[in-house]
Amino acid sequence: MSKMLFTLFYLLITNWELRSGECHQEISRNDVVNVMDYGAVGDGISDNSQAFLKTWAAACGSASVDQSMLVPNTTFLVNPVTFEGPCNPSTISILVSGNIIAPEFKSWDGYDASRWIVFSKVQGLKITGQGMFDGRGWSWWQSVRDANQRPIGTTFKHCDNLQLQGFTHVNSGSLHISIVYSNQVFISKLRIFAPESSPNTDGIDVGYSSNVSIRHIDIATGDDCIAIGGGSSYINIRGVRCGPGHGISIGSLGKNGRSDKVEQVRVKNCTFVGTSNGVRIKTWQGGSGYAEQISFQKIRLRNVTNPIIIDQFYCPSNNCRNQKRIMIHERQGPKDSILKVPPPAPGDPSPYTNSLTSAFP
Repeated sequence: MSKMLFTLFYLLITNWELRSGECHQEISRNDVVNVMDYGAVGDGISDNSQAFLKTWAAACGSASVDQSMLVPNTTFLVNPVTFEGPCNPSTISILVSGNIIAPEFKSWDGYDASRWIVFSKVQGLKITGQGMFDGRGWSWWQSVRDANQRPIGTTFKHCDNLQLQGFTHVNSGSLHISIVYSNQVFISKLRIFAPESSPNTDGIDVGYSSNVSIRHIDIATGDDCIAIGGGSSYINIRGVRCGPGHGISIGSLGKNGRSDKVEQVRVKNCTFVGTSNGVRIKTWQGGSGYAEQISFQKIRLRNVTNPIIIDQFYCPSNNCRNQKRIMIHERQGPKDSILKVPPPAPGDPSPYTNSLTSAFP
């Protein structure tokens, strides 16, 4: 639809120019750069990373106020790449009409395996379109157990006024979309898919960011649909369909003794189908900080194993020693059916009390 609107708009401008014979126009050809014009080959085999970087350099260095970059409707193999800012235009729009695919597992030698596509220090970035990012993570899931040694799909770091809309993101080696150190972020109408068995394939992770709106997203992965990490505030999540997966999580927080704070998170009108969890807050022992002003409203749950979890003994390895007594805040309903709390470590006394607290130890 975006491509159709753009094409129609361009034709109208061109026709007006031909009829009037005047030189002035609001948008010129120079405001749109096409990766094909910079050497990209859409055969799904040739490496297009340098062509994409050249196109990005032209867009980022443009004198236009609003600059667009077009990825047409074909398949482009792109090796790990970082698109750096700051850029001259106040807004850069990337229209993804085609498919952007990662290299296969055996072709990553010599590259940083922790990231695939990175946008860094780009203000006013918009990525739209009906195209797809495909991380081709199958071999990664089978060959590498450590999630930190598998590539994140797309990372947005220090990207204020970011908009992501319309495209599909599938089969990342690790989590699909990472938003860090970014403010004023709007994400809508994305589709994020990976098999239920794929490990650590979070849909969207947010950390150290504020004023983030996530709306009308369809996520089905092997891990958290959305995870809100430390340093995040004013996060608004609405109309998300999650499942399969591990639900929507605050955390995990406080790992390795860290001090983490999350506040002002609103989750509303979301649907969970066939997930292991619904909504949860998970914190490690030994850390400090708080998660406060968190609300979950009008949540629909279907075939969900643990609808609500507040886990202050988070330990995915099941090999953590109890360090501090912890307290559960305002629990209502049967513990086993509504709110699930983890058992203490073997040999440790129960760490739970009925006191009230808004912080984790």
